Amino acid sequence: MSPNLRIDQKVIAGLVDRSSRVLDLGCGDGLLLGYLIREKGARGVGVEISHDGVHACIAAGLPVYHGDIDQGLSDHHDGSFDYVILSHTLQAVHRPRFVIQEMLRVGKKVIVSFPNFGFWRVRLSLLVEGRMPRTRLLPYRWYETPNIHMCTILDLRDLCREMEVRIIEEIPLAAGGALPTGDLRSRLANLLMPITGANLLAPMAVFLLERGNP
Repeated sequence: MSPNLRIDQKVIAGLVDRSSRVLDLGCGDGLLLGYLIREKGARGVGVEISHDGVHACIAAGLPVYHGDIDQGLSDHHDGSFDYVILSHTLQAVHRPRFVIQEMLRVGKKVIVSFPNFGFWRVRLSLLVEGRMPRTRLLPYRWYETPNIHMCTILDLRDLCREMEVRIIEEIPLAAGGALPTGDLRSRLANLLMPITGANLLAPMAVFLLERGNP
């Protein structure tokens, strides 16, 4: 697996079956999309709002088009893709609920990764310093951040319940990967479940979703 992929992208790649039809929303420079096409035989296409990202994908020979996912996915029919992916972009869209609805309309399964604003370091930073937190995953100052809808793992669970979306798999991640079994954070997560668990101890998470009852 490419060492340049973010840890959440590596997890996402592991969730995608070979030869799948994939739509990668907010695909950026196309690193994940390119990996899925080359290594997993995916029939993939990307959507990116930044011109720099679109140009980078085109230069890499990747199928991509310029689009604003907040406006919907009207170019695609219901069930057009096996997987629709949104990696580290949910917090930057203006209409997250609508975007997830559209993803579930055009995709059989949906994969979402996002930085968890409920992570203990974020909470502590806000408590102690009294300012909007800045971390490795959230490096921007409040007045320059592209992130407009920060959420926690619990928030996304609640949204899925409201939308009657089934969570197939929920994967809390540390900077180096999934919280390992036997690791202190993993033991604490199990101890604290279902009170807070991964919501407190994981700086990011990946959700695999599909339409249906929660």
